[in-house]
Amino acid sequence: MLFPHLLKPLDLGFTQLKNRVLMGSMHTGLEEERGGFEKLAAFYRERAEGGVGLIVTGGISPNLRGRLAPHASQLSFPWQVSRHRIVTDAVHEAGGKICMQILHAGRYGYHPFSLAPSAIKAPITPFKPSAMSSRQVKGTIKDYAASAKLARKAGYDGVEVMGSEGYLINQFICARTNKRTDEWGGSFENRIRFSLEIVRAIRATVGTDFIIIFRLSMLDLVEDGSNWDEVVALAKALEQAGVTIINTGIGWHEARVPTIATSVPRAAFAWVTERLKSEVSVPLVATNRINTPEIAETILASGQADMVSMARPFLADPEFVNKAAADKSALINTCIGCNQACLDHTFKMQRATCLVNPRACYETEITFNPAQQPKKIAVMGAGPAGMAFSIYAAGRGHKVVLFEAKSEVGGQFNLARKIPGKEEFNETIRYFTNQMQETGVELRLNTRLDASVLNDEDFDEVVIASGVVPRAVELPGFDSPRVVTYQQVLNGDVEVGKKVALIGAGGIGFDMAHFLGEKGSSTLDPKRWRDQWGIDEAYEHRGGLKAAVKEPAERTIYLLQRKTTPMGKGLGKTTGWIHRAVAKMHGVVQMTGVSYESFDEQGLHIKVNDEAKVLDVDTVVLCAGQESNRTLLSEMEGTGKPVHLIGGVDVAAELDAKRAIRQGAELAMRM
Repeated sequence: MLFPHLLKPLDLGFTQLKNRVLMGSMHTGLEEERGGFEKLAAFYRERAEGGVGLIVTGGISPNLRGRLAPHASQLSFPWQVSRHRIVTDAVHEAGGKICMQILHAGRYGYHPFSLAPSAIKAPITPFKPSAMSSRQVKGTIKDYAASAKLARKAGYDGVEVMGSEGYLINQFICARTNKRTDEWGGSFENRIRFSLEIVRAIRATVGTDFIIIFRLSMLDLVEDGSNWDEVVALAKALEQAGVTIINTGIGWHEARVPTIATSVPRAAFAWVTERLKSEVSVPLVATNRINTPEIAETILASGQADMVSMARPFLADPEFVNKAAADKSALINTCIGCNQACLDHTFKMQRATCLVNPRACYETEITFNPAQQPKKIAVMGAGPAGMAFSIYAAGRGHKVVLFEAKSEVGGQFNLARKIPGKEEFNETIRYFTNQMQETGVELRLNTRLDASVLNDEDFDEVVIASGVVPRAVELPGFDSPRVVTYQQVLNGDVEVGKKVALIGAGGIGFDMAHFLGEKGSSTLDPKRWRDQWGIDEAYEHRGGLKAAVKEPAERTIYLLQRKTTPMGKGLGKTTGWIHRAVAKMHGVVQMTGVSYESFDEQGLHIKVNDEAKVLDVDTVVLCAGQESNRTLLSEMEGTGKPVHLIGGVDVAAELDAKRAIRQGAELAMRM
């Protein structure tokens, strides 16, 4: 067996898990959609069929005031049980087990009725919570127990009590947010009483043969967070209170340290789970940025944890465990930690899905049934859109020939993967390459598709996925060899000086600032990465925070944009702050409201609010967007064959792999 520790059963006494894989909690948005529980059942069924040992649902509130948003899900009444039964029946029919996460938002509630230990507003919501009365505290404990009882009635195998990430229970535990002077605040013993009473109440209600997972914040990563002795003391008390499993929680949502984004090193926080391992006897679960069976196996084999939690990797590939067990890990569609279709959607109140797997949470809507009339299809361009269409269309039975003018596949992903912290993009290229071989796509590298080929080989239809080209900027002096494009820089075609101006402050501009500002990639060096972000592995400070190590700047970099809006406003909902923080780390000078005049030996001539300036730079990098590469479109249309545009050649706005891959999948489904 290739992954003996990962695939080893875990005996919990009253029940057994078939392996050490926990599918971590993710809120999909289906919980609130009309007919969403049927779609949610299909989503979880595929993951259970894919071999997951234990599934944990997205957070469900135990009462009205604990909801994340006004219309978010809760389980408080018997009439709500039947909807959940749809999900649990589907999972059990597929041979899986599932726990419902009980989550009270506390001050993170995005509504004016939120409650918290103290009336302290969170920096990530516009609403100030009301301080809970002692009666409300006791009532909430009863609500947790009642919700767990209903979860058991609905067929769940257990519950996970969300005690981390800065939600209500975590708010009680930390003096940072608990300023109470009654029996629920003040001393550490008083602050943890709420969490312990919840566990005891649930255990008394559901009996001994029901899984209780407690998600314990082992590393708050905020000022005035818990210290290590408090984490250990609470873990031991939770074990005595009757928890079955302790899951690792890392960071509050308001923490200014990235915890799950692609730039976070793989298994970056397994060390903190390992540190607790010798203190308790219940199984511990390691979490965060575990996205391959090899990483998971290493964690388990080295004794850092008893289980591994992977959430987004099961958005990317529901067959993750089965593929690992069949020695086909090369065919796993790996989560790249981009957040673009999962967390970004969730925090914008949209249905979650996955950039690399557009079927995620759309299992009943995006289906790839065998083609009734197989066609011969030519595809131009082996970027994300072209590759996605090709594997899905070939999987349906079409004959697909993929033409790529360059010597390698990947398109814009070949550029993205060169950015420090975006090494995971290699995995998507690997996955598509292997899937093309599996599905029988004929790949022709170093070959341009033209009209004569379409006619000579009798293709039925053509798909153009030829991507984008950088937008030209025509100004005096911009024909200089020292004015270059971001593509030239990333391809290593040009030398970049020590003083650089970046024209364009969208995603490409911030990526280029990181590429030019950082020497090597700290993502590949976990210790250096922890030092950069001020993570205290020695745990000598509360919250696990220490002073960040500032590295000397490699270059003087100016990041310029025409708009007067704040820099990075259009970046990802949950990752934009990381890009802005990294730019600050590298000392990048950010300027808005810039108009560009010319470039000469003095440097880049600009105006800022009508004031003339000259930036002393030796290189200008154009990051000012791109245009659709439609060079051969008219020629293709002239053949009379149906022509389809997908990806950047269709819409060349800010590079959008999420849209490109989804377009490819949806076209393949329809054709």
